Amino acid sequence: MKNDSGVVAAVKARANIAEIVGRYVNLRPVGSRLVGPCPFHQETKGSFNVHPDKGFFHCFGCQASGDVIDFYCRINGLEFREGLERLASEVGVDLGRVRSDPRAAAKKQARDACLAMHELADRYFRHLLGQGEGRVAREYLEKRGVSPEMIERFALGVSPEGWQGLQTVLRSRGFDDDVAVTAGLLTLGKNGRTWDRFRGRLMFPIRDGGGRVIAFGGRTMGDGDPKYLNSAETPIYTKGQNLYGLFEARPVMAKTRRALLTEGYLDVITLHQYGYGEACGVLGTAMTHEQARRLAGFAPRVDLVFDGDPPGRKAALRSAQMLLTLGGACRVVPLPDGEDVDSLLHAAGREGFEACLARAEDGLGFCLRMVRDAFSPKEIITWAMEFLGGLADDGLRAVFLPRVASGLGLAEVELRRMLSAPGKRLQSARAVGKDAPQRPQTLELSSRDAQLLSFAVRRPDYAPSLAEQGLAGMLDSDAARDFFAKLAGGTPDEPAPRLSEAETAFWTKAQLEPALADEEAASFFEEICIFLHEARENDRRRAIMEAIRRAQQQGASDEALRLLGELQALSGRGDE
Repeated sequence: MKNDSGVVAAVKARANIAEIVGRYVNLRPVGSRLVGPCPFHQETKGSFNVHPDKGFFHCFGCQASGDVIDFYCRINGLEFREGLERLASEVGVDLGRVRSDPRAAAKKQARDACLAMHELADRYFRHLLGQGEGRVAREYLEKRGVSPEMIERFALGVSPEGWQGLQTVLRSRGFDDDVAVTAGLLTLGKNGRTWDRFRGRLMFPIRDGGGRVIAFGGRTMGDGDPKYLNSAETPIYTKGQNLYGLFEARPVMAKTRRALLTEGYLDVITLHQYGYGEACGVLGTAMTHEQARRLAGFAPRVDLVFDGDPPGRKAALRSAQMLLTLGGACRVVPLPDGEDVDSLLHAAGREGFEACLARAEDGLGFCLRMVRDAFSPKEIITWAMEFLGGLADDGLRAVFLPRVASGLGLAEVELRRMLSAPGKRLQSARAVGKDAPQRPQTLELSSRDAQLLSFAVRRPDYAPSLAEQGLAGMLDSDAARDFFAKLAGGTPDEPAPRLSEAETAFWTKAQLEPALADEEAASFFEEICIFLHEARENDRRRAIMEAIRRAQQQGASDEALRLLGELQALSGRGDE
């Protein structure tokens, strides 16, 4: 949108990239830059670089790059506009003063209303837990061994038994029923009546990366169906993107570089209560690639702590496969039959759980054993092709292929042949579906275009002059011309409109090259001008020669002689 460049500039001017990145990454100074482990891929070396003076980050391992807004969106799994709005709010930029797009304003208003209602609902549920209506919930939590400290840390609450408890509170604060339905806090019946979605349940608030309540999970404390009821998708909550307890666990993960991933709300809370502050949960759904990617960004190693029953083993297989596909390290922690981690810790304490951790099985070994024991021969081959074809890194494929072949009893040579067959690898990656990891996008440019665009990035003060000289018309591809149009349409500090992922990667790479001094830049610009002039004259010569050819074919000798004279004059100017 036309005012986006002003918004972006305002946010970037206020947001300190070193401070924002430092919330998620342990950075250390190295000269003028800051270095740390990349939060977007698994590594032990510090290939992640932040350049505070230039306002961008770059990872030499996975090629992730961009400015402070790109980082904030990526680390929190947000679309650009949502990330921009949230970061603007955090750093105190009033978006209403720098843009006035009615659609964006309406969307922001809906999101703000949802967040406000969830904050109000959270306070209401927590308040009720300490009142008479919370007696059953308090007794239930005491029976389950949840400490007061954990009740406070995870902000547990209770929803009332009645049908309009929360609805009445929301109405009293001026929120309309239809807005509360959109927020997922009220249910709309076929008869047009509305009522509380959560009734008589122990309430678990679900937070985003910034700690804001964006959804709830509700558990019955006796008979009731369903046992667990989670929020539906809303303007602020998308299923499969968040992890329960991640906000609370993130500081510990940053220290231990490990995550414990489990299934239930109470499993997560009990792990924290017994000192495992790096625990989080998958929110009752099969783990998604987005959840895996987000978790892997915080912890190089993930220990999967799922129930030992068939559904738990199936969930562990899928999760381990996904984490391995991303290049992460993972283990599968075996639990005794009939036990979940909550019951195990309360029965056997840390000692009992540590014994399970000591028997943890390597993630790939677990996957191969599960596939070998439970799959048919055809299913085994399909799984192997999906797993290996879904790897984004050829180096990982080289490491895993021999182990997969050996572990599944397949011929390595034949497996390599199948993977290298035309279209097979693409089909394998597609079979993984939308959860397959994506390769970083790159601009497909000729070497000449890359050199010219690199200069425009490194010396943006020359971009308007390059445009006046007609550089766009001399570029070889639409991608190059589109990119240059954005560079020429921005300012030295803020390309506008926003760059694509591939353009951002090119922009960052160019910025990492040595700075061009004024004298060197002026000399290079002069060379470009000469090149553009000569290119235009060569194009003119070719056009005249083609016109001469057509005139001769048509017998127009006078026109041919006139054009020949024009060509000779043009050639004479070129020899001067």
